Amino acid sequence: MQFEVWAPQAGRVTLRCEDVTRGLERDPEREGWWRGEAGARDGSRYGFALDDGPVLPDPRSRRQPDGPDGLSAVVDQDRFEWRTEWAGRPLPGAVLYELHVGTYTREGTFDAAAERLGHLTDLGVTHVELMPVCPFPGTHGWGYEGVSLWAVHEPYGGPEGLKRFVDRAHALGLGVVLDVVHNHLGPSGNYLPQFGPYFTDTHHTPWGAAVNLDAPGSDEVRAFLVDSALAWLRDYRIDGLRLDAVHALVDTRACHFLEELSGAVDALAADTGRPLFLIAESDLNDPRLITPRAQGGLGLHAQWNDDFHHALHTALTGEGQGYYADFARDPFAALAKTLTGGFFHDGTYSGFRGQHHGRPLDLDRMAGHRLLGYSQTHDQIGNRARGDRLAALVSPGLLACAAALTLTAPFTPMLFMGEEWAAGTPWQFFTDHTDPELAKAVSAGRRREFAAHGWAERDVPDPQDPATRDRSCLDWSEQEREPHARVLSWYRDLIALRREQPDLTDPDLADTKVAHDQEHRWLAFRRGDVRVAVNLGKEPAAIPLGITDARVLAAWEPVEPPGADGVLRLPAESAVVLLRA
Repeated sequence: MQFEVWAPQAGRVTLRCEDVTRGLERDPEREGWWRGEAGARDGSRYGFALDDGPVLPDPRSRRQPDGPDGLSAVVDQDRFEWRTEWAGRPLPGAVLYELHVGTYTREGTFDAAAERLGHLTDLGVTHVELMPVCPFPGTHGWGYEGVSLWAVHEPYGGPEGLKRFVDRAHALGLGVVLDVVHNHLGPSGNYLPQFGPYFTDTHHTPWGAAVNLDAPGSDEVRAFLVDSALAWLRDYRIDGLRLDAVHALVDTRACHFLEELSGAVDALAADTGRPLFLIAESDLNDPRLITPRAQGGLGLHAQWNDDFHHALHTALTGEGQGYYADFARDPFAALAKTLTGGFFHDGTYSGFRGQHHGRPLDLDRMAGHRLLGYSQTHDQIGNRARGDRLAALVSPGLLACAAALTLTAPFTPMLFMGEEWAAGTPWQFFTDHTDPELAKAVSAGRRREFAAHGWAERDVPDPQDPATRDRSCLDWSEQEREPHARVLSWYRDLIALRREQPDLTDPDLADTKVAHDQEHRWLAFRRGDVRVAVNLGKEPAAIPLGITDARVLAAWEPVEPPGADGVLRLPAESAVVLLRA
């Protein structure tokens, strides 16, 4: 078997494979690369020693059986027998479901999660979006401190477990999206700097030195990231990738890394005949991110839209701290603007940032499905001090309003696991660092972060306490009890309507028309012949829809369609979807 590694600063590279140790030779065709052969099979343990240093895991390791600090293991990708012929499932018309493998079930494995996928097909979602699965220290964590960007967290089930999960999802007609983190690596088990200039002090990020995308040596770093992305799509038959915090990918080169990545993914899609896509997380509100490359953009296929979330959250809860402040001044107007224009900050002044922010979308050319809309995500729940979900903050009626707005808006909707039944379990920030000093620092840092906002230490869960993860596991028995069962039925009905009514998947953002009344706390919008109205107030609302020929498709509370006066009388804290005859 051929082994190779990029180590441009090494004077000597030694391969240790099982009980064999041998020196590698410089590759005459690729500067900085070393190569050599050794007998190996699937599962063989190996690593590289640079000069007189210790044996380290392979930067391109496909498996870390003993965690980030252990030796790598050979993975024969052809050993797995795929059972499902899969043509792929595109993003337009999709309903995504964000899932964390470690807390979706109490077992916290791919196999246990796969056994619960039938729930998602019954719900009507089309794609599962897995939070990061690269190796990280310990057993339990969010996954955003992962290392070994080509490997799969062993406690979840390793490479074989992920393939079984994807195969089962595809058998049920579900696409699979994977969250990948290119903007930083975890502080523990990250050996990349010892191999080469994977990071640069030219730029700095919240996590320290930036990933090297534009300094000397960046060609190989970019190839490392692009190739790892393609490996997920090719070797694991993943359908799309969610790219974490792309605003932290600092790149001053003429061809931005994201443009290079999107071109490579589109080429792989053409080669495989499957639709493949990239979804960005970005707080820049820059339409160029999701504008096709042929039109001068970076060519990503969609991005998360936090503006919709923030406007909706402030309208529902009245919260106005931090970044919610920009939306809390007039949340109904903010919500209306996002429903019709995508971004709230489209060049407007942001008091939270102290500067103007964003730029407008070209509504004549930008399809609505390129923005993801949601009322809850892992970030927006888990980054609260106690990880409280929306269900802990508002009534079931307001949850129904949030679901109606999310699932009928002109965006690609995304749910966070358990949201569909108003899960009573929190989703808290948890870690399992094995380094005692790092563990202590993470716990102290979490308490210090929220102490600055007035939280007492005893009220902030310790990330390192196993009970914090345990509290965050879904309680599947809740679905059988009220109000959870009623909320679940409501989500199913709304997703079914989205599938049945073509107007609800119309990509034309400019066609959405909104009316609202901040004082009486109602909002209504039109998408073709479909009308959606929500009353967030504690009193019934009279909403002048101006139509007399509509029928009710779905309603949280019993409601009559508008009468001869064209006025909809909507009960307090409730929602309705109407279809004009």
